[in-house]
Amino acid sequence: MHATASNAVTTLERPAEAGRTTKDARNDRIFGWVLKACALLVLLSLIGAAGSTLWLGQDAFRTFGWGFLTSAAWDPSNDQYGALVPIMGTVGTAFIALLVAVPISFGIALFLTEIAPQWLRGPVASAIELLAGIPSIIYGMWGLFIFAPFVATHIKPWLMHAFGTDVLEPGQPATGLARFFTSDYAFFGAGVLTAGLVLAVMIIPFISSVMREVFQTVPTRLKESAYALGSSTWEVVWDIVVPYTRTAVIGGVFLGLGRALGETMAVAFVLGNTFKFSLSFLETGSSIASTIANQFGEAEGLQRSSLMAIAFLLFVVTFIVLLIARLMLRRLATKEGN
Repeated sequence: MHATASNAVTTLERPAEAGRTTKDARNDRIFGWVLKACALLVLLSLIGAAGSTLWLGQDAFRTFGWGFLTSAAWDPSNDQYGALVPIMGTVGTAFIALLVAVPISFGIALFLTEIAPQWLRGPVASAIELLAGIPSIIYGMWGLFIFAPFVATHIKPWLMHAFGTDVLEPGQPATGLARFFTSDYAFFGAGVLTAGLVLAVMIIPFISSVMREVFQTVPTRLKESAYALGSSTWEVVWDIVVPYTRTAVIGGVFLGLGRALGETMAVAFVLGNTFKFSLSFLETGSSIASTIANQFGEAEGLQRSSLMAIAFLLFVVTFIVLLIARLMLRRLATKEGN
């Protein structure tokens, strides 16, 4: 009698369990579809943005061909456009920014995780996060009114005297290393170098924050074991911390590079916005983002198409940078045996 009652209860429970299992499976499928739609939406947005800029810039590519990439001309009055100066300005400022920001960010992150006393770590970390939250236009105004005069007074003359030549006469050629450290206007602080240094200040908070977070993931027992074996702080950092977090550190560096490549307002204030091709870091120039911001409002016809074409080229440059980052990370993972 007791066994019969138990079987009856089990028989009643099985349909309920089967229904609940079917409902859970359906909910899991719906949840998976929603997540897939979110991922595809990001991908479609990226493809749509790149495709639209390519479509709207096809007149420029059709008119100038491959010469659009190698021409330094930008003359709206004669409808002559070339992307060389904006591309060089974008790459040059981002290169200077990384050259300055990466060592400083590395030092900040190591100081906060390995050396700084506990009472100092919180205020310094908060200050870094505050710098990351400042709008870019504020950096641009600071660069134009405060930093650019300082560059013109102190940094630019010293670089010209130490590595280049003094102010050149118009048309006088520079050779060798002097080509990178000459300027026709020593009194003018805006230029590629100034824009790169301002960008470095802007991306330091991003790179240092990522480095600090990944440095904190290193197991304490690994560092304590190294110290117990007599290793110095530098040896622990170089032999334990850096190898353990190398992949994430490179990812943080490329995150800062992506910010530097696409920055607009801060660069527009301090770059000079001139379409003059020069290898010198002390000369003025133009970037892709600043060119679009300055000229898109009144652009028409072929000029607007040229602006959309260089916008597509910015997509291409960013994609190449991310591709290089992926290849580097994959190569590091292969060396580590993953």
